[in-house]
Amino acid sequence: MYNETERLNAYRQMRSSIRNSGQYLIVGIDIAKEKHHAFFGTAAGKVLCKQLIFTNDKSGFELLIARAEQLRLQHQLTYVVFGMEPTANYHKPLAEYLIQEDAMVVQVSGTAVVRNRELLDNRWDKHDRKDAANVADLVGAGKCQFYDNPPQAIHDLRELLSLRRRYRKLESGIRTRIRNNLLALYFPELDCRFTSFQQDCLTIIKTCLSPAAIAAMPFEEFKRRIVIRQKGKRQESFLEDIWNSAHHTVGRPVDETVQYMAAQSVSQLEHFRAEIDNLDRQIFMIASSLPEYKYLISIPGFGPFISAKLLATINDPDRFSNEAQVIKLAGFDLCASRSGKPSGKAIPQISKKGNAELRFALVQAAIVATTRNTLFIRYLNQKLQGREQEKGILKKMRTKVASKLLVIAWTLMKQHEYFNGEHLRLT
Repeated sequence: MYNETERLNAYRQMRSSIRNSGQYLIVGIDIAKEKHHAFFGTAAGKVLCKQLIFTNDKSGFELLIARAEQLRLQHQLTYVVFGMEPTANYHKPLAEYLIQEDAMVVQVSGTAVVRNRELLDNRWDKHDRKDAANVADLVGAGKCQFYDNPPQAIHDLRELLSLRRRYRKLESGIRTRIRNNLLALYFPELDCRFTSFQQDCLTIIKTCLSPAAIAAMPFEEFKRRIVIRQKGKRQESFLEDIWNSAHHTVGRPVDETVQYMAAQSVSQLEHFRAEIDNLDRQIFMIASSLPEYKYLISIPGFGPFISAKLLATINDPDRFSNEAQVIKLAGFDLCASRSGKPSGKAIPQISKKGNAELRFALVQAAIVATTRNTLFIRYLNQKLQGREQEKGILKKMRTKVASKLLVIAWTLMKQHEYFNGEHLRLT
């Protein structure tokens, strides 16, 4: 079985030589949940088999390989390339099986498939059999990507980060419903102060949302019921403000049903927050076991989460030939509409076509680095020199710092080095 480096080298050689070549059998596969559709052809556009429907199990995969080998021998071809469009998780068993069988596997982007569909026979409808031919057409033109098959640790890290993202969305949704559906209706004065001492606010919502009940009890009793941990005079002043607001609230009365819904919502919120904390510990445990983690964590602004995100996204730094490819990965590459007379005045902007979560994490790291690390503060000041009055210039320069951090991280992973001042050249 080939290792990832050998697979990558074979992919690069294939992509540079496949266009109009008569050596390759191209298998385009339209992925589905239960049955896949395959098309067999050559890079020169010759159709060898219009359709093969095979099941999403081992017998179906064996049928695909046997049919491909039969056509390769029949037409005296040298290589076989399997191309597919990633579809949910349905493509992964097939791709991993083919890789284990030392087959060359590539993928095509969904955007390329949609746009190329319109170019084939001037059609816009979607059809499984024709989509398989569409995939094969893209692969034959070299418009395909390397299929990344990471080791188990990276695979687990990606799954945990994906689960964490879903939990964060659920947690954010519950928090929004608490504020918009409960507080805004029954205790709007508390909603205005929700961001301060949030744990105390959640305790109020869970145990005593009714302003009338709060107003009916002495302040000391209210404080004893709410305060879990003493935080000083500022906390007492905050609670006293809430207690006073309860005497003059404009919210609707709270009955037992509303209090039950409030308690359930807060319990769900606490549950997801606890799950996110558990996920963070698991993510840190896996990420810290990888050899590149110690190099990433040495970069200013990089914490455990951002380092884990970089590890999961980049995986093998040798997949990228130069820093431009890494910058495109996060969508930091510049682009502009340069057409017609206004082309000379076009202002390049980042494309935002890459990994949005990675881009956001790097911008957060750039903010931390440019406010807490001397080297990065100097770097930012140098970039701002003479442009301090431009609108939005600070945000733009921090985005440049984020792009710089990504290149530094990729370099450290590739060279197995810790961060030092030489990696941030003040040019």
